[in-house]
Amino acid sequence: MFIERLKLKNYRNYKEEVFDFSDGLNVIIGKNAQGKTNVLEAIFFSVIGKSFKTNKEKELIKWGENNAQIEGIFKRKYRDVKIEVFFDRNIKKNIKIDGLSIKRTGELLGHVNAVFFSPDELKLIKESPEERRRFLNIAISQTNKRYFYLLGRYEKVLANRNKLLKTSKDIKTLKETIDIWDRSLCDISEKIAKEREEFVKSLSPLAKMAHSYISSGKEDLEIKYNTFEVEGDYKTSLLKTLQKNLNKDFKLGYTTVGVHRDDLDIYLNGVEVKNFGSQGQQRTVSLSLKLAELEIIKNRTGEYPILLLDDVLSELDSERRKKLINFTSKTQTILTCTEFDQEVKNYKKIEIENGKIKNK
Repeated sequence: MFIERLKLKNYRNYKEEVFDFSDGLNVIIGKNAQGKTNVLEAIFFSVIGKSFKTNKEKELIKWGENNAQIEGIFKRKYRDVKIEVFFDRNIKKNIKIDGLSIKRTGELLGHVNAVFFSPDELKLIKESPEERRRFLNIAISQTNKRYFYLLGRYEKVLANRNKLLKTSKDIKTLKETIDIWDRSLCDISEKIAKEREEFVKSLSPLAKMAHSYISSGKEDLEIKYNTFEVEGDYKTSLLKTLQKNLNKDFKLGYTTVGVHRDDLDIYLNGVEVKNFGSQGQQRTVSLSLKLAELEIIKNRTGEYPILLLDDVLSELDSERRKKLINFTSKTQTILTCTEFDQEVKNYKKIEIENGKIKNK
């Protein structure tokens, strides 16, 4: 799959612009703060229904304007897909697929797939478990709408349980009313955990191969899914743990166990990368995870997703840059950079200056 054309109107620093892409390597070149990343953000929004930069969608509308629009024409193996996103400062965004409005963002998932990577993705390795859960949730949801809706249900049940923990007068009253939320939480948690375990089981060997290729096989990468200590049946074990932690949860006012607390453990040569890896190792590992995600989506859908690379070449040495460019030959890649000096025969060059394409 690939994006053939992208139209932006009043989006970020773009007044009105049209991008035509090749199905191979596309290189968007320009100085800093000219709008390169905004192009990738618009494509990603068309795929996921969210920005990777902000939760405030009004920020996507060009300063001084009241509305904005993204229009993407995507090519898949058996059909074309047109996705339009309309933003307005006064009303909720509207998303259309082939001219028909959708009611929920989840309906957008699966029509087109994309993987995004930038130097900021180091937080996937370095920062809190929330970042790694976010990676899992986006990656799995792209090919599994059921998982996306399970996450929504889980968040509602968790919010109700936490509200009960905060508002109950005493532990006795709490015990009389919390069981229904505990059992519901256990039921949904089991389904989410199963999907995550299966995903990580596929992810780990693929990330290992990608990392071995990029780093010339010098290090052994291993990824494990880290959940609470399960003894026997998952639901039964989680229910017992919730009941065991009830006094603690009541004092804290929130739920201390469940899939909202899960994590990924990532090791190089048996050593945890988060705490002991160098910045170069952490960067290569985070890139390997994204390249592995490419392969998983290909295996699940039959097509490679669009690869969006934001200013990554400047963070890699010459050998890793060369290997990354070679790896991207599998799929449509849209790459941003301030300059491009790689020895590549066939690629499309797009120069950006102040929200406009130069020499169009």
